[in-house]
Amino acid sequence: MVSGWQILVILVIILLLFGGRKIPELAKGLGEGIRSFKKAVAEEEQSQKGEVIDAEVESPAKKGAQQANSQPPITPTQEKKA
Repeated sequence: MVSGWQILVILVIILLLFGGRKIPELAKGLGEGIRSFKKAVAEEEQSQKGEVIDAEVESPAKKGAQQANSQPPITPTQEKKA
């Protein structure tokens, strides 16, 4: 488990390596990247939901078209006549 002192030492080392000016720029870039990723995920989910809704709307129409194109089932009386 990481203790509070270890986190403090890591933060000091990061501050020394990158400097006070560079850290906010890195944080800003990281935030923009996360925001962009979340936006893309949300758009993809909406796109998939739209496809599901379209498929549900098309299904009854397709079934109706398939039934209209198919021949009616043969009844036992029709088999005897044929």
